[in-house]
Amino acid sequence: MRVLLVEDERPLAGYVAVGLRKHGFAVDVAFDGRSALDKCELTAYDVVVLDRDLPVLHGDAVCRRLARDGSARILMLTASGTVEDRVGGLTLGADDYLGKPFAFSELVARVRALARRSAPARPPVLRHADVVLDPARRAAERAGRLLSLTPKEFGVLEELLAAGGDVVSAETLLEKVWDEHADPFTNAIRITIGTLRRKLGHPPLVETVTGAGYRMVP
Repeated sequence: MRVLLVEDERPLAGYVAVGLRKHGFAVDVAFDGRSALDKCELTAYDVVVLDRDLPVLHGDAVCRRLARDGSARILMLTASGTVEDRVGGLTLGADDYLGKPFAFSELVARVRALARRSAPARPPVLRHADVVLDPARRAAERAGRLLSLTPKEFGVLEELLAAGGDVVSAETLLEKVWDEHADPFTNAIRITIGTLRRKLGHPPLVETVTGAGYRMVP
């Protein structure tokens, strides 16, 4: 699940980005409106968390542009939480609105809700064979055994389960589970798949389709 955080207060941006990553999101960060639009031209984000008062290009202009393109859900942040400001932000095309200061748990819940709306509908709980994954609880188990997965392992398993047996390419996994700092030539995906297979145990459930990607064993 790929998120763009647009926030010019760097300490706050760092705090929020780290927190979202701990909850399993792949997070890129932009510190001004122009950089945000540049990133959106290169990457298909599920959700954009957008501060309203931005340098270079105001958040209102960014919101209008992103809403016109319709490529991502927009959660607008602002230091003012008056009714007029909320209505104004939604009128610009934002999908949701959150005033500062905010509870981090509420931010996570709102981002997750918007991400569900931006993607094709998925079951609330994903299943395959004896594997059960609950994205909302960030919990996965096999045959009743709780799996201790890293955020990247959890994200890869979620994408594979959501594909319903279809092949998921390494490029798709890199886009959905990692962020802009990931090296496309790294072995990160192969290593993560390897550790995920080990934690899932036997019989094997994740197979490699040579030249195409990975899928759950039919």
